[in-house]
Amino acid sequence: HGMSHRYVSVRAAEMMGKPYGQLKIITAHLGNGASIAAVDKGVSVDTSMGLTPLEGLMMGTRSGDIDPAIIVRIMATEELSLHEANTLLNKHSGLQGVSGRSSDMREIIKFMDEGRERAKLAFDMYCYRIKKYIGAYIAVMNGADAIVFTAGVGENSARIRYATLRNMEWFGIKIDDAKNEKAVGVESEISTADSRIKVFAIPTNEELVIALDTAKTVQDRTKVGDLDAV
Repeated sequence: HGMSHRYVSVRAAEMMGKPYGQLKIITAHLGNGASIAAVDKGVSVDTSMGLTPLEGLMMGTRSGDIDPAIIVRIMATEELSLHEANTLLNKHSGLQGVSGRSSDMREIIKFMDEGRERAKLAFDMYCYRIKKYIGAYIAVMNGADAIVFTAGVGENSARIRYATLRNMEWFGIKIDDAKNEKAVGVESEISTADSRIKVFAIPTNEELVIALDTAKTVQDRTKVGDLDAV
């Protein structure tokens, strides 16, 4: 995810026409796996994932942040082994576990619109967790210039973006509903002209970052005479 956060934060600065090293940007990579990063003047100062991808946001099948005591209680109640508990947290939790039906946000929204309460609960929890991290990272960086949504859900779901950022006007975040609805898989600013914090939907390009970093590494090693790099 680090490559994704790097790409979209740099691209957001370009779209704003401002130096990357002068901006505070919050990037939300929302796919089946999900993470948020706080990028302060070109440096990632915080990210939602920890030792493993299990920490942080609620994801397709991962629980995200929970009280550690929950794990011990479930293991004791259900008589689970360490392996079974690990599988439960990583493969059968998150959207899948809460909805009881799917890890795919498109299906969650469909079930929610059909009136299924657990699907709505999964949707609401997912958006609420993202909102909490955005608020925390605004505090961490003492403000923000931009928020970027990317990856499968972030790039394509206007409903997720709206639900996540609604009622954050106090921070100066204002969404243009028409722009948000049109932003499906394309680069777009989705905030209003008077929004103090700009909001973007930007398709990620991790492959480009890998290619550029590889080319730079080879070039740098070749310059110092390391023939193994060629």
